[in-house]
Amino acid sequence: MTDQTTAAGNGCRRGTVVADMKIEIWSDVACPWCYIGKRRFEAALSGFEHRGSVDVTWRSYQLDPTLPEHYDGTELDYLSTRKGMAPQQVSQMFEHVTEQAKGEGLNYRFDKVVVANSFTAHRLIHLAAAHGKQDAAKERLLSDHFEHGQDIGSTAYLTTLGSDLGIDAGEVAGLFTTDKYADDVRFDFEEARALGISGVPFFVIDRKFGLSGAQPAETFTAALNQAWQDANPLVLVNSAGGETCGPEGCAV
Repeated sequence: MTDQTTAAGNGCRRGTVVADMKIEIWSDVACPWCYIGKRRFEAALSGFEHRGSVDVTWRSYQLDPTLPEHYDGTELDYLSTRKGMAPQQVSQMFEHVTEQAKGEGLNYRFDKVVVANSFTAHRLIHLAAAHGKQDAAKERLLSDHFEHGQDIGSTAYLTTLGSDLGIDAGEVAGLFTTDKYADDVRFDFEEARALGISGVPFFVIDRKFGLSGAQPAETFTAALNQAWQDANPLVLVNSAGGETCGPEGCAV
């Protein structure tokens, strides 16, 4: 991506310079709707005419910063004891979310989810971003957490993930011996509060348009088009007196 793109390949007149669109997505890797929202957003983006001029950044958010590094219990136990939800209500929620995920090609296994603090996982995403692999890290963490029962708080798991992403082992090890990227994660939290974000996923386009939740792909498409038109308005020049044709016929 570049700061400005010549739009010959974006459906605009050759030589027209358009601004890139910046999209920031606040989400937690322990949030089931965040993975569903990612898929729906990706579906909209894949069909967006100007997708080559879109810069997507994943921003950190934690639904429960007080969660211990490892929680001794299932996801159902966690939600029913720490969040005060009735077990039957939690089970119904799992069924609903699993069905919605299935519609996006995702296979959620809430019975296998390992409850863990996501802070270090967010630091790994920031490290991956420095290597141009942020989206790949986000995708793996979400999939491994909700579909494969991996422990996203485990040093061993995060080390393996870093290796799979091609990141130097020493850099990944630094996440466990230093506080590198911790301030970046906390800054994301602070920005979320400043923007009034109280739930995720939350999508911010050019710091002008905000969408809360795992919206349908059609909603994301409409937002992308509106934001693009807002950033790149059509300006009419020297058009006075020009003959035109319309639904009622042509000027004579």
